[in-house]
Amino acid sequence: MDENQDAVAEIVVRLLERESTRDIALWSALVDSGLLSTPLPSRYDGDGGGVLEVAAMLTELATDAVEVPVLPTLGFGVLPLLRTAPDMLAEKIFPAVAKGAVLTAALNEPGAPFSKGPETIAVTDGNTVRISGHKVHVLYANLARWILVPTDSGLAVVDAEAPGVGRIRNISSSGLPEFSLYLDNVSIPAEQLLPDGIPPLNRLALAAIGSVADGLLKGVLMRTAEHLRIRHQLGCSSARYRAASQHIADVYLTSRALHSATLSVNRALAQENDGPEHCESLDTDLAVLTYWVGEALPEAMHTCRQLNGEISTEITRPLRRYYSQADIIARMLGGTALRLDFLSTGCTLSRLQYQETARVPVSVAPTTAAVATI
Repeated sequence: MDENQDAVAEIVVRLLERESTRDIALWSALVDSGLLSTPLPSRYDGDGGGVLEVAAMLTELATDAVEVPVLPTLGFGVLPLLRTAPDMLAEKIFPAVAKGAVLTAALNEPGAPFSKGPETIAVTDGNTVRISGHKVHVLYANLARWILVPTDSGLAVVDAEAPGVGRIRNISSSGLPEFSLYLDNVSIPAEQLLPDGIPPLNRLALAAIGSVADGLLKGVLMRTAEHLRIRHQLGCSSARYRAASQHIADVYLTSRALHSATLSVNRALAQENDGPEHCESLDTDLAVLTYWVGEALPEAMHTCRQLNGEISTEITRPLRRYYSQADIIARMLGGTALRLDFLSTGCTLSRLQYQETARVPVSVAPTTAAVATI
């Protein structure tokens, strides 16, 4: 990391050393620290940071499994709007974020996570756009002031208290508030519909989820290793310690792989390159990252849960926050089968384009082989 990212991470560490709470009660302290202004432009009294600074913040907060709406506010909200929002919209939203306003995004529809072709309808009527649809897995919809809603006509920025917006809280094992969102003919100004806003939103949101996953696995790995060290000092047999060490070594390798994939994606996103070759490479990297999050993160968390013992799953234990957050972000991604399809489709398309250019009539290999190639 460069000095800007190091500075952001250091501020987070100092804040967490000073504050004992790890839930929404920490939000006011985060606002007072100025961390929410990190990605905002200087004209909104921000620090002018970007993807890498937000990634450093998300990872450091996730290392201690902090349950605050930084992921939806900055990762799902501010970063996409920085690239797509007109000045009028930016002037309304960004100063409010600096003062603590929460943003979120309705990324998933039933059976369609991060869909590039949403079924939510946006109908333009003069200077007004009316939104109707159903979204699921919307984080912090109860606290959000604005919600970014992908539609069939682009990305709609919806006032969370507008008439026609309905929320039903989902029952889940996570401590994070998660909602189903219903939009019934919700009216927004036409300038709050961003026609090209969905691809940046999806890419930045996936990368932000990767940063959180990176931090969660790093944090639970450190806590589990410390737990095993103390157990060994208290008399755990050498044979059991060696067996546990082998399992924790596997988790360490998973953590390093996930960290590398996250770092690669965030560096690519920070270039803000809209060229087709760059976007194609970025989408492949995102598919690799999200497959790792969906496949390897839950398995690594399960290993750490076993190594820590059953007591670690109790709701009052710190490790419960790691397990529950890992569960919710893995579910948001739609499962490993879907991510594997995205990954293999990207590989297949790349091979077809290469073969067409080289004029080599080779058949497309099965998806498993494509994944093995990656």
